[in-house]
Amino acid sequence: MTGFAAVVLAGGSGRRMGGPDKPSVLVAGRSMRDRVLDALVGADARVVVGGSGDVPEGVGYTREDPPGGGPVAAVAAGLAAIDRNSRDVVVVAGDLPLLTVNAVATLRARLSTADGALFVDHDGRRQLLCGAWRADALRRSIAELARDRAGGLSGASMRALVQPLDVVEVSWDVAGPPPWFDCDTEEDLRRVREWLTAEKAV
Repeated sequence: MTGFAAVVLAGGSGRRMGGPDKPSVLVAGRSMRDRVLDALVGADARVVVGGSGDVPEGVGYTREDPPGGGPVAAVAAGLAAIDRNSRDVVVVAGDLPLLTVNAVATLRARLSTADGALFVDHDGRRQLLCGAWRADALRRSIAELARDRAGGLSGASMRALVQPLDVVEVSWDVAGPPPWFDCDTEEDLRRVREWLTAEKAV
């Protein structure tokens, strides 16, 4: 496989966790965002969109326009911040503390000639913030969506962005918790910490 860039969407609110910056919440001693960045260590470039802006050395940072404009606006900002020569881009949320290098490689291996590859859960639901994409295909879809919406990209849904694209759906059959598990509540965090504790005990 050729190299790739990575965009981490870290602008999620932590209102249900009692704080404003959800990806900065610690899990097993590291923020969720930094655990996601660890899973993307093989990328030629990694860019974080939104959040506190306090990113590790060597990681780029940008903001969506307008701030709080939603995931599609954030994807557009991330794509604008990476080298246009990057053929492939992995786009993931910043609150996926169980994402792994292996999961990222699995998505990229399934791209083939498609526009994108997304994990699907056991009920067939696409995990729209855990995928690998042809950067040019995403850019085209973003441009079309911005042209067709009176309000531009602000508030646009990821479902609308990917709907016109050729997407390979990837199941995850490895034992254990899925790599796309996102943390929206304290209960989600508790489950993740239990899973990670169990892994260490094996």
